[in-house]
Amino acid sequence: QVQLVESGGGSVQAGGSLRLSCAASGRTTSSYAMGWFRQAPGKEREFVASISWNAGRTYYADSAKGRFTLSRVAFRNTVYLQMDSLKPEDTAIYYCAAGPGGSQVGGYDYWGQGTQVTVSS
Repeated sequence: QVQLVESGGGSVQAGGSLRLSCAASGRTTSSYAMGWFRQAPGKEREFVASISWNAGRTYYADSAKGRFTLSRVAFRNTVYLQMDSLKPEDTAIYYCAAGPGGSQVGGYDYWGQGTQVTVSS
């Protein structure tokens, strides 16, 4: 089992920044990827970004490219999602996930509890 704990959500005005953290514990493995997804009210959960734990290679949804940056600190088993130039449409619950990887929900085996991000105009 892998436990994931997110933190760093909150409320910000459009154009502002937030940094989300996700700390992993338990039976973590370097073969996993760590991903961030988000889900707005009435919408499906969608991919935001992911990072391969071994190589640190990052992947972003088009909506996140140029504004969000995903990084990891291996010895802390922690990933960070730096979100800049936030827009009201970024408002959602953000979930951290761990698993084989990819941009689909089914590519991840473990999920955090989610953290709310609210961007006001």
